[in-house]
Amino acid sequence: MSQHYYSQQPEVRHDRRTIDTVLRGKSFRFTSDAGVFSKGDIDYGSRVLIEAIIIPDGSAVLDVGCGYGPIGISAAYLAPKGQVTMIDINSRAVELARENAQHNGIRNVTVMESDVLGALNEQRKFDVILTNPPIRAGKAVVHQIFEEAYDHLNEGGYLWIVIQKKQGAPSAVAKLESLFRVVEEVGKDKGYRIIKAQK
Repeated sequence: MSQHYYSQQPEVRHDRRTIDTVLRGKSFRFTSDAGVFSKGDIDYGSRVLIEAIIIPDGSAVLDVGCGYGPIGISAAYLAPKGQVTMIDINSRAVELARENAQHNGIRNVTVMESDVLGALNEQRKFDVILTNPPIRAGKAVVHQIFEEAYDHLNEGGYLWIVIQKKQGAPSAVAKLESLFRVVEEVGKDKGYRIIKAQK
């Protein structure tokens, strides 16, 4: 079986590397590894999403498919009085995200292993959910993320996603419009679309 970044237990040989970067005006240092999404540098789509998101301080935030952590850790930095939960199916990514939060002095995060949103208590609700969805996992998985995100949002809460036009943005928007009260494109850059959906 070929290994993907959305595999639960990557078996590829470790190849840890350090990424020094600036996100939202703050310098961060991330450790990545083989077997996780965008190991060489922070994915451009994730960067576009991080630069666009608005996180009211004090928010309960969920990062779905957190990888080694840049989106969720940035959200926690933007909302220091908030609490960010970061989830990923990939156990290696989860360990890296924990390590990266600690290394960057970000304390208001919890990182959990979860297949989509399955590890969360059904009653658990969030004000903001963020995702750079795993397109290669297939449309069914991406749409499942949207459905479960809707169920875990507070009334009036927001789901923010980044998706490339050529990788299914129109069908993603159609799915979101079938679930959410308001769906709007709030940014675009090099073929990436930032979509914000309000419950």
